[in-house]
Amino acid sequence: MNSVPELNLKHLHALVAVHTHGGISAAAPHINLSQPALTQAVARLERQLDTALFDRQPGGMAATEATTLLVPRIARALGYLAQGVRLARRAARLPALPAIERRLTLSQLRALTAVDTAGSYTLAAARAGLSQPAMHRAVRELEAVIEVPLLQRRGKTLQPTPAANRLLRQVRLALAELNAGLDELHALRDQHGGRLAIGVMPLARAILLPQALARFARAWPGATVNVVEGPFSEVLADLREGSLDLLVGAMRDLSAVRDVVQEGLFDDDPVIVGRAGHPLAGRKTLTFDHLLRYPWVIPATGAPVRARWERMFRDNGHAPPVLRIECGSLVITRGLLLEDDWLTLMSRDQFLFERRAGLLVELGLAGEALRRRIGLTTRADWHPTRAQQGFVQIFRDVCAERSDDGPTEWPFRYPDTR
Repeated sequence: MNSVPELNLKHLHALVAVHTHGGISAAAPHINLSQPALTQAVARLERQLDTALFDRQPGGMAATEATTLLVPRIARALGYLAQGVRLARRAARLPALPAIERRLTLSQLRALTAVDTAGSYTLAAARAGLSQPAMHRAVRELEAVIEVPLLQRRGKTLQPTPAANRLLRQVRLALAELNAGLDELHALRDQHGGRLAIGVMPLARAILLPQALARFARAWPGATVNVVEGPFSEVLADLREGSLDLLVGAMRDLSAVRDVVQEGLFDDDPVIVGRAGHPLAGRKTLTFDHLLRYPWVIPATGAPVRARWERMFRDNGHAPPVLRIECGSLVITRGLLLEDDWLTLMSRDQFLFERRAGLLVELGLAGEALRRRIGLTTRADWHPTRAQQGFVQIFRDVCAERSDDGPTEWPFRYPDTR
């Protein structure tokens, strides 16, 4: 989030007011600023952004395209900050203060997020290239403005108070919105520029996402993409706080998380995988006696594939075998399969290269009940930039091409051995 320049939040609010009310003189009474002060605020923003925000005409000020793109982002950012302060004060059992977000500074907000991430003023200051006293002073000034303690020491680390946790999420969303606004401005100069941060889950990263990224890079040569892998709980938290724009991969049950939405794009059927030359390779019919005869490597309890693997056995009247190795790493799992007669469940994409090389083979399908939906997860209030919209459409196209290949055949059946 450090790409946001040192803008003045009061100046941003002034820009919104001038745009909303149609001019300097009309906006001045609404934000308690003189016309000269308001004129200076807009002029300074134009210098900082190196962009004309209004066309000065005899009949008044006409917003440029840059302003039309930027103002909605600023308005949403200010709304997040207002909500964050309200939530923080409510957590501290304090009444709301009107327009208090206008008294905040980006330096204060950056300092709070930096200390929260680093766990100490020393490390936060070193990462930000600031002095420790400056970092400490910025957080203390923020606490004084909103009248709420924000950090508490636990052992050797600083941790946010419950009130700060409520504020921090809204602050990060506000910074993400301002970053998106700056991207919109840059895109006016470079029609193929922009930035995108994607959280990726295991199923999407082997073939699906690389295909989409390659197409996106060709269509948007000036854009940059940051791909982040991690446990689902972590990438979901990053998405909800604005540091990721979207998640791609297998969909989860997020009915309890109301601020995100999911878009299913195609179905994937897990298959049973083993090494080439596995004793079960080439069989047209697999029984559960066969499957129980060999060791399995499956992720630990809590992973979706683990639940599906257990269901595969239980739905057919068998207890899942005891796992000697639990592993969520695809790299390690593929390596283990090559060493001996181990079995696992994978998407076909996840061992495509090993299959082409004749190293791993599909032994059978896990069953229609284990089919999983692949798609996109975004924030419910996400407003993508042009570049982000471009990637989403490309990803949809890649998924649609898979769906157009026709329904999956089911050549393997498990006889009822109960």
